[in-house]
Amino acid sequence: MAKLGEPASSAGAGVGTTPISRARGQAEVVDRIKEHILEQRLAPGDPLPTESELCAAIGASRSSVREAVKTLRALDIVDVRHGHGTYVGRMSLNALVESLAFRGLLSRSDEHRVLEQVIEVRRTLEQGMAAQIIEGLDGRQRENLYDVAREMQDLASRGEDFLEQDRTFHVMLLEPLGNDLVLQLTEAFWDVQRIVTPTLGSVDLDLVTSADAHVAIVDAAAAADPARMHDAIAEHYAPLLARIAALREQ
Repeated sequence: MAKLGEPASSAGAGVGTTPISRARGQAEVVDRIKEHILEQRLAPGDPLPTESELCAAIGASRSSVREAVKTLRALDIVDVRHGHGTYVGRMSLNALVESLAFRGLLSRSDEHRVLEQVIEVRRTLEQGMAAQIIEGLDGRQRENLYDVAREMQDLASRGEDFLEQDRTFHVMLLEPLGNDLVLQLTEAFWDVQRIVTPTLGSVDLDLVTSADAHVAIVDAAAAADPARMHDAIAEHYAPLLARIAALREQ
């Protein structure tokens, strides 16, 4: 790869050795920036080179780099901080959320199959990781889960929704795994479910029952009983899956 500040033609092997022609298009500029991030072993939060340095490093024009950065920003691969520069992004799953949510919002003719699949993935992920969650769960994490679940019970008793607490609970439940990708998937699928669920119409789920189900999940984890936790998770997701099944029979 060309060193930053050197013209691409002077470089040896690397992504900047061959100038990009128009025929290769914008996609290759995007790919070369991603390759540059990997080759330089940049981590989320690390600064990218200046625009001129990046042009020289990957052998692309300023306009091509600017358009590529816009694309990468939309994917959370880069983060543009106005007045400060461009940085490697968190690389979240926002693009996946948007794609699945849009597909789900268009899926009425498919009887809400996308939403059903999202819920099944969430349930399967939590059930499949039950033993590992129990093994990694420490006392502080357990009490934090109880605190959130009890807050949900309190809100439910007043007839108030608890969407924010529900999201927090399910992310915290998987934190003992220490797996960032699992946490991102959990956040992404929860967000898709939140966006698409209103297409079911009036779901009319019992808030108190739902809140109690979250406490039951923590009780099972605290008892170090994976089978019990597996069942508690199934009971938590059962009402919404039943609502979807009922709609499919109409």
